[in-house]
Amino acid sequence: MDGRDIKTYNLRQLRTHIALVSQEPTLFAGTIRENIVYGNENATEAEIRKAAVLANAHEFISSMKDGYETYCGERGVQLSGGQKQRIAIARAILKNPSILLLDEATSALDSVSENLVQEALEKMMEGRTCVIVAHRLSTIQKSDTIAVIKDGKVVEKGSHSNLLAIGRGGSYYSLIKLQSSKSPNR
Repeated sequence: MDGRDIKTYNLRQLRTHIALVSQEPTLFAGTIRENIVYGNENATEAEIRKAAVLANAHEFISSMKDGYETYCGERGVQLSGGQKQRIAIARAILKNPSILLLDEATSALDSVSENLVQEALEKMMEGRTCVIVAHRLSTIQKSDTIAVIKDGKVVEKGSHSNLLAIGRGGSYYSLIKLQSSKSPNR
């Protein structure tokens, strides 16, 4: 990383520069504010709200009776999947990591929540290194570089348009066609 063997980094220090938003985000038994602040315990109220706005979460949080002081419940059981994702994104935004890891961050969401979460993620991805694991190809189409993995090996690599240009014989092209044929909107 940055031309240096990853083994030479102090693991604890390296982790301070990385944020993860996964398919099933981890929320703690506490308030929404506490769950967001976990990204940066020294954050101001303005920074917390800004992170929530960027994560498309501020509106739903503000509409709740207790707002940011709403209790999430154990593992966020009081919230919908899309709400939990957006709180996890707000936490990651507040952390302001150099490296953002997205592991199937939109796969378990309905289409309305997916669009809100995808929009929030796109805002967050600007100016940082992002590694995205996704089966839903709409999630990665705007990525600079896409690596198609088959049987544990990278079989194609390039931008969305470059990979489509490979045509019918390409793995990415086949995946796009397969997903578009299964899409209920087409």
